[in-house]
Amino acid sequence: MGKNRLKEVILIIAVLLLSLSSSVQAEYFFEMGERVLRSGMEGTDVALLQQFLAQKGYYNKDKTDGIFGRLTEKAVKDFQDDNNLQVDGIVGPQTFSAISKETVGGASRSEFKREEILLLARVIHGEARGESFRGQVAVGAVVLNRVADSRFPNTLRDVVMEDGQFCILFDGQINLYPGEKSLEAARAALVGYDPSRGSLFFYNPAIANNSSWIAKRPVAIRIGNHVFTH
Repeated sequence: MGKNRLKEVILIIAVLLLSLSSSVQAEYFFEMGERVLRSGMEGTDVALLQQFLAQKGYYNKDKTDGIFGRLTEKAVKDFQDDNNLQVDGIVGPQTFSAISKETVGGASRSEFKREEILLLARVIHGEARGESFRGQVAVGAVVLNRVADSRFPNTLRDVVMEDGQFCILFDGQINLYPGEKSLEAARAALVGYDPSRGSLFFYNPAIANNSSWIAKRPVAIRIGNHVFTH
């Protein structure tokens, strides 16, 4: 291969990598204000919206899940009505502008300890690195749902290290350093985005061993290869 041809190939690869990086960022790295939010949507930005609404007394903080449902829409409408905005339940430029003028004291995507983000990302990377971003966040949410549940240990580390719970402890995948997608999924789960619908368990029916007991549990949702159950 000639030098000019080699340079062309390298340039094409660089452009493709840059394009991939931009598309990943556009799809996964949402912050409030980057898109119009409305009923039926979900994501990290929706979780941040819910936290803001909860801080202002329009929403129950315990219901933060990053899913724009009926309760979120009502909370948005109430906020709009109190601020002389068009009451449509949609967070567009005008509503976001009103929100941005307020002091937001909810969780931010940077306030969590690096150790927490990294540990949760290791779990996500080991258990779901082949899944979609939504599927990866759901796995992280399961870990955090266990932390909040009295039937499980009350710290992130203790939940992850509990005997017999995560296969990544057996095969050593917990030691793999996570990629940026898994790190971002961990941050999203820590903020409150929960695509798992409050699940406490997940499994892949195609490869799971001794899954008869978990298969009997109520199914919350299936995302990619994983079934999430309560």
